[in-house]
Amino acid sequence: MIINEKVKNGKLTPQLKTRFKKVEPATIGHYLHYGFMDPTVKSMLKDVKVVGTAFTVRTSVNDSTMVHKAVSLAGEGDVLVIDRTGDVKHACVGEMVAYAANVRKVAGIIIDGPCTDIQAIREIGIPVFATGLSAITTKLYGQSGEINTVIQCGGVTVKPGDLIVADDNGVLVMGQEVDYEEVLAKTEGSEANEPHTKQRLDAGELLADITKAGSLIDTYFSVK
Repeated sequence: MIINEKVKNGKLTPQLKTRFKKVEPATIGHYLHYGFMDPTVKSMLKDVKVVGTAFTVRTSVNDSTMVHKAVSLAGEGDVLVIDRTGDVKHACVGEMVAYAANVRKVAGIIIDGPCTDIQAIREIGIPVFATGLSAITTKLYGQSGEINTVIQCGGVTVKPGDLIVADDNGVLVMGQEVDYEEVLAKTEGSEANEPHTKQRLDAGELLADITKAGSLIDTYFSVK
């Protein structure tokens, strides 16, 4: 077993965090081409938004000992990101883990596998992202696991302290090497322009003309 100290994200200021809460991962997707988890990892609740730093956990197939330890170490603003090492049958997060995370003001839980006790999780209200639901739960065997190491979740490498931005549309992971200011500037500009684009569409303009998609197609076919 490996338990490392929590890694802080020194680049994520309170101001940047507030700005990330106002933009959508899907809009960021226009400008970033990596870091997006597989769509099978989806929100178990509706109308959620998570912005925080990754507190990573790796567990074995049916042993959730390290999940219980991790939720006891994580704190406000952390996002518990759990690598299930390929298991898609056993649920390692249920009512008690979700309740404990909520008490400690954890921002959310992301699992590369199923969760359980969905009615209780909905009542608790903590955002949980998972591949689905399962009545087959993990046990406390204390055999293996890691906390705050580099993991894989939803097909993405996640490092402790990475920025997590997630909503109903999906989960995005951004390392500290990413220029957050640049990403936000592009994303905020795009979202600010959306009302104007809708006005142009209402006025009769075509989307292909507004986005220049028509010109791109003309260029492509002229080359052919």
